[in-house]
Amino acid sequence: MRTLVVGLGRAGADLHLPVLARARASVRQLFDDRPVVACDPSRLPAERPGLAMVGSLAEAAALLDPAETVAHVCTPPTVRAEVVAQLAERGFRNVIVEKPLAADTDDLARITRLRRKHGLRVAVVEPWLTSALTERLIGLVRSASLGEPRSISIVQNKPRFRRSLTTPSHPTAFDVELPHGVGLALRLAGSARVTHAAGFDLVVGDAVVPRMGGARVGLRHNNGVRTEISSDLTSPVRERRITVEFERGVAVGHFAVSDDDDHSQLTVTINGRREHEVLRDDSLTEWVIRAYRLFHASGDQHARGFAFATDVVQLLSVAKNICAEPVVPAARAESPGRVVAAHVR
Repeated sequence: MRTLVVGLGRAGADLHLPVLARARASVRQLFDDRPVVACDPSRLPAERPGLAMVGSLAEAAALLDPAETVAHVCTPPTVRAEVVAQLAERGFRNVIVEKPLAADTDDLARITRLRRKHGLRVAVVEPWLTSALTERLIGLVRSASLGEPRSISIVQNKPRFRRSLTTPSHPTAFDVELPHGVGLALRLAGSARVTHAAGFDLVVGDAVVPRMGGARVGLRHNNGVRTEISSDLTSPVRERRITVEFERGVAVGHFAVSDDDDHSQLTVTINGRREHEVLRDDSLTEWVIRAYRLFHASGDQHARGFAFATDVVQLLSVAKNICAEPVVPAARAESPGRVVAAHVR
């Protein structure tokens, strides 16, 4: 298949293009040998080997065969529904969408209608779900070797000052890291409802970026497991950590914190004995390869993943709506210059 990348910001230029290069080199039979086509009228990236730039989606449709092309939508969440609509109108049917699938339930409904009307096959980027670390954690849950899971804690911290201050691509901190965490929690513990949520602004001197300092959400799964997910986008350190407490032990996993490395780590403690494992884990490349394999298959092999991605958007939308309500009983300051609005349902 040919490839079209729409949007050359952080996700498109720094994640999808390098990952596509690795995937094309390792599984050549899935990809056409001709250059990847990229479209972003707002950016003029440096020339890259194997990349052909076009100025519009109309130009891309004329250059490519839409039926034999996978379109990667790497635009900000608030305009993804519009881009998917333009792609569908020009005959593209195989679409990869960056997480989250939509910024809110209105956009989600629009994308769902487009998918049904045009017969789109939509894959939502979920690299943690193809991670070697996630597979190990799923194995621990299914085997019950540590007993039943009781609680899950997911921490997703990183400093994001420059991008938040200069490029307002995401409407809230709930749209940055939490889609990974919510998806992982659902995969490990099943369906859930939101019990509480909180968010705070990013404050640097006199500059304030509303709702972009960080966020957290609590989930109660149908099986009784409780999950806490937090993301601090003002943290001085990067961390992507999951802790699963079982009846008879604890599993602590660390995902790779950036595209600089492709290893994750798992530590399992049971009866005072600790077992540590380092895993090769290029999860995004693995996810892209799997997505293209499913596009090669007949029928909509991505339907199940699309339904899963809609569940993630709906839970995040509930969390955002909770934080949009009046603060009860009052806002509290966690640290100087940072105001947290905490709400509980």
